[in-house]
Amino acid sequence: MTATMTKTPPPAAPKAANATPGRKLSLSKILLIIAGALILVSLVRIITGADQLTSEGQISASLGLAVPIGLAGLGGLWSERAGVVNIGLEGMMILGTFGAGWIGWQTSPWLGLLAGITFGMLGGLIHGIVTITFGVDHIVSGVAVNLLALGATQYLAKIFFNHGDAIAAGGNPKQSPPVDSLPTVTIPGLSDGLSSIEKHHWFFVSDLAGILGGLVTDVSVLTILAVLLFVGTWWVLWKTAFGLRLRSSGENPIAAESLGVNVYRYKYAAVAISGGMAGLGGAFLAMVPTHIYLENQTGGRGYIGLAAMIFGNWRPGGLAMGAGLFGFSDALQLRNGGETVHALLLLIVVLLVLLAVWKLYRKAVVQGTISAVMAVVVLVWYLLTDDVPSDFVGATPYVVTLLVLSLSAQRLRMPKADGMRYRKGQGK
Repeated sequence: MTATMTKTPPPAAPKAANATPGRKLSLSKILLIIAGALILVSLVRIITGADQLTSEGQISASLGLAVPIGLAGLGGLWSERAGVVNIGLEGMMILGTFGAGWIGWQTSPWLGLLAGITFGMLGGLIHGIVTITFGVDHIVSGVAVNLLALGATQYLAKIFFNHGDAIAAGGNPKQSPPVDSLPTVTIPGLSDGLSSIEKHHWFFVSDLAGILGGLVTDVSVLTILAVLLFVGTWWVLWKTAFGLRLRSSGENPIAAESLGVNVYRYKYAAVAISGGMAGLGGAFLAMVPTHIYLENQTGGRGYIGLAAMIFGNWRPGGLAMGAGLFGFSDALQLRNGGETVHALLLLIVVLLVLLAVWKLYRKAVVQGTISAVMAVVVLVWYLLTDDVPSDFVGATPYVVTLLVLSLSAQRLRMPKADGMRYRKGQGK
């Protein structure tokens, strides 16, 4: 009987009760939405003269800032698809930065990369043992992992980076000595041609050239690896038997167990991969933008990655869009300051107007009215000012995070057993 049950395929993840058939976007609709967004941004650039909005440098910086956020979110997606809430992503990223900085300095950047992944996986397994085996609340465990990772790396940095050789190489208790650079990829002819087109500042064409130029100029191999991991995650979780069993563990673990799925095994695999992804995001921070480990280097990107995962509705494609949005807003305020962020206010006005029209069309009168009022307020702000205060500029990524989550809240559907305690045989 046991052998027969083991060979029986696991249940498919149940659909949400309020799911509406036919609402899934096709590739053609997605491309139309992207084209429409690019036309809108191009119009704002022409009206305001903020040419940096779609410049090659802006897109390149956005990509570099989006990758660690996306990798952290990807780690959260693996864990939560198996039913384990992981707010310890920040701590796992911290462990990844330390592992990459420490081992990368002593050996090579490639071994440092592996160390960052391994240290992140260690944090994931600690979270798994506490939540899966001992049944501790997932939120409590995640907070503990964050605090433990921060304290442990601060202590270890004082031991390994505060002695003779490390100090001579540029280390101190708050940072590691420099790590050698990883290779970057540029497509010479294409990159130069796109840069030439961008400099003409033509409507739409130059914007498209700037975006594509940022994607083919000085791209780190870790960025390429991150893209492959997004594609691989989609394929494994939605196209393989392993992914089906893992997702069934996060939707209905009791039913999955009744059909022979070893739920504990899949949950542990998920949290280990989750930690490894977050550790890779931390390694990216330590090895690509700065080439050193720094204390507090993650800067809350683990939490923003979690927000990007929620915005993406626990799917890789939506997560990538969310990470790109947060990376773009972060790069905008870091590179250009208040003037370009001021130009972005006009774009926000247009988006709020479109949202208001859509909500009113859907008979959501209250939400549509609120969106319209906010559009008027932001428009008045844009017309009466020439710049944005520096305090608001620095808060741009976090404001974008709150706005995005509030606007996307109604369409979210997490795995049904996400965060629930599970015990083997509890359905018997």
